[in-house]
Amino acid sequence: MKRAKKVIVVMPAYNAEKTLEKTLKDIPNDWVDEIILTDDCSQDGTVELAKKLGLQVFVHQKNMGYGANQKTCYDEAFKLGGD
Repeated sequence: MKRAKKVIVVMPAYNAEKTLEKTLKDIPNDWVDEIILTDDCSQDGTVELAKKLGLQVFVHQKNMGYGANQKTCYDEAFKLGGD
């Protein structure tokens, strides 16, 4: 069934390797069209795991803080056509 709006889940992340897989499993797949993760220069394996799980990943080259990470999430979601 095609939805009228494109739903993109945004996941701002920083050192989220330990919780990422569980969080992803809690998202109802039939509600969303796409999931993106924006990493704020994590020091663990967040980026590698996110890619392994099939997420589209955007990475800050330096830590920008939570607010900037959220802004990047929204900017990228809009670029991908999210409503």
